[in-house]
Amino acid sequence: MSKRRNLQAQIHPLDRAFFARSPRRVARELLGKVLVRSEAGKNSGARLTARIVEVEAYLGTNDPASHAAAGKTLRNAVLFGPPGYAYIYFIYGNHYCLNVSCEPEGEAGGVLFRALEPLSGIAEMSQARGIEIHGPKDWPKLTSGPGRLAQAFGITRTRDNGCDLTSSGSGLWIGDDAYRAQGIRITPRIGITKATEQPLRYLLAGNRFVSGARDFLDSKPGRPGRAVQPGEPGSQSGRVVLGRTAKRGRR
Repeated sequence: MSKRRNLQAQIHPLDRAFFARSPRRVARELLGKVLVRSEAGKNSGARLTARIVEVEAYLGTNDPASHAAAGKTLRNAVLFGPPGYAYIYFIYGNHYCLNVSCEPEGEAGGVLFRALEPLSGIAEMSQARGIEIHGPKDWPKLTSGPGRLAQAFGITRTRDNGCDLTSSGSGLWIGDDAYRAQGIRITPRIGITKATEQPLRYLLAGNRFVSGARDFLDSKPGRPGRAVQPGEPGSQSGRVVLGRTAKRGRR
């Protein structure tokens, strides 16, 4: 059996209980997990796999930056539905963004996927993005950024909105391959204009696939944010560090 098929066999879907929690906790623990695009209608296993290296938490109706802030609508209903389902929206008129619903059913919450590190299916991702890849140095062009990763995985609202991300029988799902994420950092979210100072962006520090600015700074007086303390949602032995907001447009 090839290394690729061995990798796929070791990925186990996350259960629904994993997502039935605060988006903060889900976001932190999604780092290091694997996004899988399965071959539709075939038994050949996963076609595309990539490790999650950057996400953002959106807290529901009390979060001005969340799509759920205005209440439940036909467009955002997935965010209020059972946890563990894909919420896809179209932005800037040219790309899609992937989110997963969190919290128990009836409570809105979600996590936005901002960047992935490709594991398998590089050629297919390149083809889906319509770009040429000349070695690993070009791989960030595939999945660094929410629009890029959605295009690389062929994610659209028509195809994937409402998809059960806890089921390996779905065309799109999230799994655990026992990888342990280290060097987790938390910064304010980027690419938004509301609630910009809330430290709800989670990433693997030093990972070259992370999108946006990489100038992660220790919190000091006068700078927005603070170090997360042990035991708090998203903490990792009190060593999580906040950074500064990147100057970008709305997400």
